[in-house]
Formats: sequence, C-alpha cells, structure tokens
Amino acid sequence: MQDEKNFLGTEPVGKLLLKLALPAIAAQLINLLYNMVDRIYIGHIPETGALALTGVGVCMPVIMIVSAFAALVSMGGAPRASIYMGKQDNDMAEKILGNCLTLQIVISAALTAILLLFNRPLLLTFGASENTIDYAVSYMRIYAIGTVFVQLTLGMNAFITGQGFARTGMLSVLIGAVCNIILDPVFIFGLGLGVGGAALATIISQGVSTVWVLAFLSGKKTILKIRKKNIGINGSVILPCMALGISPFIMQSSESVIMVCFNSSLLKYGGDIAVGAMTILTSVMQFSMLPMQGIAQGAQPVSSYNFGAGNADRVKATFKLLLAACLTYSMALWLAIMITPQFFARIFTPDRDLVAFTGTALRIYAGGMGLMGAQIACQMTFISLGNAIASVIVAVVRKFVLLIPLIYTLPHFLQDKTMAVYTAEPVADVIAVTFTVILFSFQFRKAMKKLETSVCRGR
Repeated sequence: MQDEKNFLGTEPVGKLLLKLALPAIAAQLINLLYNMVDRIYIGHIPETGALALTGVGVCMPVIMIVSAFAALVSMGGAPRASIYMGKQDNDMAEKILGNCLTLQIVISAALTAILLLFNRPLLLTFGASENTIDYAVSYMRIYAIGTVFVQLTLGMNAFITGQGFARTGMLSVLIGAVCNIILDPVFIFGLGLGVGGAALATIISQGVSTVWVLAFLSGKKTILKIRKKNIGINGSVILPCMALGISPFIMQSSESVIMVCFNSSLLKYGGDIAVGAMTILTSVMQFSMLPMQGIAQGAQPVSSYNFGAGNADRVKATFKLLLAACLTYSMALWLAIMITPQFFARIFTPDRDLVAFTGTALRIYAGGMGLMGAQIACQMTFISLGNAIASVIVAVVRKFVLLIPLIYTLPHFLQDKTMAVYTAEPVADVIAVTFTVILFSFQFRKAMKKLETSVCRGR
C-alpha cells in the first residue's frame, strides 16, 4: 500500500507524465468545451445572436476574476500539499486541504455579494455598450449566484489531480460539461430564456461537479481527506499557499484587466464588431492555453512530489518532457490558425462580417502563440517547485509591464489603429517568453544545485 501511495516517486517519469497528463489535458479540453458551449449556442440565437455573444463576452473579465480567486487558493495549496506528500507529511498536506476549502467558501460569499450588487457598473466599465449591456447583466446576475460552485469545483479539483488522481479530476470536469451541454439548448431555446438560460445551465452543472469533488475528497479512495479538525483558517498554513498562488492569480485576474483594456480600446477604434471579435479571439486563445495547462497540471504532482523527496534527476526529466510537449502543441496550433483563421471564427458565429473581421484579427493576435509552450512550461515549473517570487515576476512582466502599455501605445504608431490593438498581444508574447526562459535557466539550475547539495548532506 505504501508503494501505491508513493508512485509519484517510483514510476518511470515518461510513463507517469503520460498517465497523469492525458486525463489532465482531457479535463482542460472538456473545461474549454464547458466554457465555449454557452458562447456557441448564444452566438446562434436567431436575430440577436451577434449582439448577445458580444454581451456575454463582456462578462468574461468578471468570470476570469472568479476563476483567478480559485487559482489563488488551489494553485498555491495543491503544489504545497504535493511537496509535503513527498516529505511523507500527509498530516500537514491535509491541513492545507482543509484550510484552502474554508478560505474558498469565504471568498465565494464575498464575490457573490459584490457581483450581485455592482454587476451593471462593472460590466459597463469592462466594455459593455448600450447595445450589449442588457445581455451582459442577464447573464451575470444568474452566474453570480453560482460563484461558490465555480470556486469549489476549480479549487478542490486541483487537490485531486495534485495527489496523482488525474482521471478522477477529469471526471469532475466531464460530469459538469455533459450537464451543461444537455441543459444549454433546453434553457436557451426550449424555455426561451436566452443568455439567462445559458448562465442557469452553467451554475447547475458546476453545482453537480462540486458535489462529486467534495464526495471524493471525503471518501475512502483519496490519500488526502477533508477532515473536520482541519476546517478553519490558520495563518501559518494558508499564507504560504497564498504567496505561491499569487502568480496564477495574477495570470488569470490580469486577463480580466487586459480584457477591459482591449475592449475599451477596441470599442473606441472599431466599435461592437471589434469587441465581438475579441470574444472569439479570447476563446481561441483559451483553446491554445488550456491543453498546455493540462499538460503542466499533469507534470505538477510529479515535479512537486519529487522536489519534496529530494530527487533532482526526476524533477529535471519531468521538466524536459513538459517543455517538449508544450512547445510541440503550441507550434502545431499556431500553424493551424495561420492557415485557416476563419474556420475558428465560424465555430462561434455565422455572421459573415464578424467572421471576415475575426479571421484577419486572429492571424495578428495569435502571431506569438507558437512560443507560448515555453512560457507555460517554465511558469508552471516555478509554481511546482514552490518558487513564488519568480512565478510572480514572469506573470507581472508579461501582463503589466509589456501587454497593457502596448495596447495603448501601438495605435499611435500604426496606421490601422484597431489592428494595432490586436498586435500588442504577439509583441508582448515574444518579449515575455525571452525574459522567462532566461530567468528560468538561472533559477532552475540554482534550485537543482541546492536540492542536490541538501540530499548529499542528508546522506
């Protein structure tokens, strides 16, 4: 039984990464479908589909903030729990689990209150126009009620995959996605609820997933279990988790800030069609990022566990495989987008004008996508090894130092101001990846040398 619990430190790295990454990738693809299916159905609502899609697109920054708070707790807590499992200290790992559960419930209550009270002014700030604000409000009012389900499903599922139960983590997402796909057309078209029906289908589906996740973490199959004695918030337990979770929180919450910057600039230079195109571009970028994050999530338990166990060779081997897999995927998707950009646009809307505009914008916006595999591999490895400072630095540099200033400065230098806004993305990507790779090469080498030295001293 002990060997079964230590499989993260004993099975061959290649086999183990494949075993964990495939369900994690599947989970991310399913999660992507989960997020996209609302937009696909909404975009095909007769007569009002294009405006409704734009309205729901304006809700995306708010939804990203909700997901970011889940990442703040889970992506800081799950890697630390894995590291303590590698140290054979499951009691501390379970304390982390219990504290993270409590904190996510508290955060959910606060977010729900804010979203219900201030949804309209927030959405207007985030780029809604007089034509789209009613659609955005209809979606957000209902979505806000299910915030606790979103928090717990995303947050606690990370502790399932962090233990190496990637297949169970995939099922958590699959259950919700199947419910959503079934309920969406019933509520949107069958009951005539429109965008409100899409939001209702989403929160019901997330609620079902939450029940599944909590049942597993309270059951007999899990290694780390939710226990009553660990429910609460202990500063010495939760603060290090939040420090590590700041990087993924910045990554995701900054997407919300960036969406505001993009939407406000695009509304100024290109109108509603440019904002609608941004909704599609963001969805396509999610398609590119989420599978890579699935690969990285598959690698995280292996890296964290073996780092805690002092096995530098397995940590190095895991990173090499992670980097190769992420780069292969990102380059392949970049090539597909460059060849057939309008194919991706047609998935979301039949509107010819929007498809034509989006096809041109997508080639520009995704120009640096091929290199993002290196960014994801390095940044997730920083998190897996508990390097909070480096992970925060690379997140801040890409989003706040580079991308946001470029969104506002490039239109002053390029003739087509609308396309200049989209050009900010690839320029920021290329510079950020270069910076991240250089920083990672120094920090990773330093961490491995320190790990090898500490193991030698221990012997």
